[in-house]
Amino acid sequence: MLTDSAEPISGGKLAKETGVSRQVVVQDIALLRANGVEILSTNRGYCVKDRVCERVFKVRHSDEDVQKELNAIVDLGGQVRDVFVYHKVYGVVRAELNIRSRMDVEHYMENIRSGMSSLLKNVTSGYHYHTIAAESEEVLEVILKRLQQMGFLASLQEYEPVDFWKQA
Repeated sequence: MLTDSAEPISGGKLAKETGVSRQVVVQDIALLRANGVEILSTNRGYCVKDRVCERVFKVRHSDEDVQKELNAIVDLGGQVRDVFVYHKVYGVVRAELNIRSRMDVEHYMENIRSGMSSLLKNVTSGYHYHTIAAESEEVLEVILKRLQQMGFLASLQEYEPVDFWKQA
């Protein structure tokens, strides 16, 4: 019931629907949590935390292609969680983005164009990484293929410590 519901379900409703006491529902929720199911308790009831798939993509492109890259990702159902670079001296330098829509992309681009800051990718000759979240591995595969088609995916170098492509 929890996985099929878009909204939280109260313990009382779960008890009534399943024909058990509220105490049994609380015990069962505890057992499910102990077995790794992420169940959230809210003031309106219980809900299952959405499973989100994530993958890190290494990319390289011009400043002019930033908006194209971000729009392609969100148009295909991805969320751009962050941007980071692997610098030979400083190590990993990361910034949270949480870009989910074209409106978020436009807001981000306005901030860059206004001179509030410059693109992090430029400290590593355009090479950078994004952690992309999506509702399924299939969506991440579609995003990977689209970034490949656009010519944005980049190969890892010998000094990079982790093969981010194999992370899921």
